[in-house]
Amino acid sequence: MKILWFSNTPANGEEYIKYESLGGGWLKSLDKQLQEKVELHIAFYHPHILKPFKYKKTYYYPINSGNFYFNLIKKVFSNKIKDEEDLQIYLSLIKRIKPDLIHIQGTENPFGCIIGKISIPIVVSIQGNITIYEHKYFSGIEKKYFRKLIFPLNRKTLLNGFFPFINKYKMFSKLKEIEQRNLLNCKYIIGRTSWDKRISTIFSPFSEYFYCSEILRDTFYTKEWTPHNREKIIIHSTNANNPYKGFEIICHTINILNGLNINFEWQVAGIKNDDLINKITKKKLNNNYPRKNLKLLGSLTENQLVNSLLYADIYVMTSHIENSPNNLCEAMILGMPCIATFVGGTSSLLKDGEEGILIQEGDPWVTAGAILELIRNRDKAIKYGQNARNKALIRHNKDLILDNLIQIYKTIIEKNERKQ
Repeated sequence: MKILWFSNTPANGEEYIKYESLGGGWLKSLDKQLQEKVELHIAFYHPHILKPFKYKKTYYYPINSGNFYFNLIKKVFSNKIKDEEDLQIYLSLIKRIKPDLIHIQGTENPFGCIIGKISIPIVVSIQGNITIYEHKYFSGIEKKYFRKLIFPLNRKTLLNGFFPFINKYKMFSKLKEIEQRNLLNCKYIIGRTSWDKRISTIFSPFSEYFYCSEILRDTFYTKEWTPHNREKIIIHSTNANNPYKGFEIICHTINILNGLNINFEWQVAGIKNDDLINKITKKKLNNNYPRKNLKLLGSLTENQLVNSLLYADIYVMTSHIENSPNNLCEAMILGMPCIATFVGGTSSLLKDGEEGILIQEGDPWVTAGAILELIRNRDKAIKYGQNARNKALIRHNKDLILDNLIQIYKTIIEKNERKQ
């Protein structure tokens, strides 16, 4: 069986081209597993001109269309996004590879323009949903706080994809049109939560839905959290320089906890002191921005992140919208006591009152209360973590996921053959 992925990242090809990843670690893990079972081909955008290459057992096809730096600058100032400009590149690759099935990773990328233009079956994975993310974009921090702050525009920030949040919001407004068109014409969808299954009935009413979980990064399968015997409580969150991930709730909650004379520290991976979201949060919260007990860790390697999680006592996710956040899944599979906002697909991941605590998003007081509940009920917190780990080990079982995905591919190919 020959499978072609269209992906936003090089997946496991990162190792070959020494590419600094901006995400998609689960695709890298899936690539490693799937290449042992099928002939896997992966097409992805890359800033530099590279010839197609084979690494281990997977074939990779870097796509470069024009000067990368010029395109980035144009993207910043004009909010220009790709739609069907590179359709012929995609079609040429498809003609060259002749796959049995095409799997598009994500709903908003330009690869979806091939839907309806070829007879080869296409399945689309729902990672998130730009339409709903745009709707929730300013849920935590109102638009007025973004207008006067401009993120430093230099080569480093452009390469890392950090644009002023207003510009990114405008890009979301355009991307959602592409996403809605792609989903409307899509025949087969892969999802993993009740949330993405329900929204697919709205955005893709003529599609067939298949469930398939995600493989996590390797290190998380080999480690297990154990309770700490110390006075100081360490809280951990893995966040992002992003307005709808709820960083302002973390900061406001810290300020509330500071008033309760609790010996704690809240460490946040993924955000550093000079990130735009931190500057805007300071502006919004003013006197409620914490003066102590907040530790920003910045970007961490896989091993650094695992060690930081294992060192902590409680994991907290404060996002205003998510589908199936890998950061929560990673904390669960380690066996940590977890608190997460009841948004998007999180209720499909964690059962409230059995595997952790689900809370109202945007509410720092209930967040603080949930943290106190776990601090004061140590045995219950440990039990939640154990239950979460048991569930996550099944949900993210590599062999089960691989078998499930291959069966989905076979089912879709057979359905397509019967229709021809």
